[in-house]
Amino acid sequence: MSTFFQNARVASANNGQLPPEAQPWVEKYRPKSMNEIASQEQAVQVLKKALTSNNLPHLLFYGPPGTGKTSTILALARELFGPELIRSRVLELNASDERGIQIVREKVKNFARTTVTATVDDYPCPPYKIIILDEADSMTTDAQSALRRTMETYSKTTRFCLVCNYVSRIIEPLTSRCAKFRFKPLPIEKLKERIAMVCEQEGVQIEPEATSTLIKASNGDLRKAIMFLQSGAKLHAGEKIVASSINEMAGIVPPEVMSSLTAAWYSTEYQEISKIVNEVMNAGFSAEQILSQMHDHLVTDGDLSAYKKAKISLVLGEVDLCLINGADEHLQILNLMLKAADIVTH
Repeated sequence: MSTFFQNARVASANNGQLPPEAQPWVEKYRPKSMNEIASQEQAVQVLKKALTSNNLPHLLFYGPPGTGKTSTILALARELFGPELIRSRVLELNASDERGIQIVREKVKNFARTTVTATVDDYPCPPYKIIILDEADSMTTDAQSALRRTMETYSKTTRFCLVCNYVSRIIEPLTSRCAKFRFKPLPIEKLKERIAMVCEQEGVQIEPEATSTLIKASNGDLRKAIMFLQSGAKLHAGEKIVASSINEMAGIVPPEVMSSLTAAWYSTEYQEISKIVNEVMNAGFSAEQILSQMHDHLVTDGDLSAYKKAKISLVLGEVDLCLINGADEHLQILNLMLKAADIVTH
């Protein structure tokens, strides 16, 4: 029998849980308790106090991806309800998939309206349930408005936790009803500790330079760092992971490609700029990664005045916002290059 079907049978027998050796490392090393949450002292300290009382407010967690937002609320729920009750007391919805008003009216309301008891099978737990709305900033405005009334109506039996990257996309009536916690990108030292721990547990060897490259590529996102680490371990299969492999997996734009892009700033020929952009984008590099590396180059470029750097930075910000809102990557990079060239050559 293939490994896939063996794992599937084991998962079925264990309520959907894969055996540890078959789990993605991101899930395997996800914090299981509040004490395992890294570098979010303010949120952890406040939430630990909530564990000792029944007075948990509605919560709003916001911050960059991979900083522990979802892990924190799941760890809190696990400590509140225990491993068995968490299945019936917690409803987790990914709002980017289920973000319409109908979901609020059906799934959320149906789950929120039922009452629960304070103790089940001698396990003391609070007399409320928790609804986790992950990626809540993807919810439509109408759905958020409908959720406002639902939060008020069922506040005695249900607590809501909204998890998002951009708090500005959550309407004010919702944010005012929640205790807000900002999750910061993890410091380099914490990332190193977690990477070293995973390497030790999994028997992975990694070069010091590759560790630095991994931390830089993840940009404070622990989830991304662990995913790159697992991919590197599979790629090298018992050998040391090297920095070049991390760069390849992370989609880091090679220095020579970035040099050709920044050199095009000094050109006034549309055809030349367009040709370079076409070559770079056809190579499959991420526009987000290009923006990030271009910003790093801009900061250290000694040939440009502070005024020109500031103007190009504004363009970088505009392009970044357009990309977040779903604009075409190729057109946005071409737009960036043409505006930057106009700033540099005038």
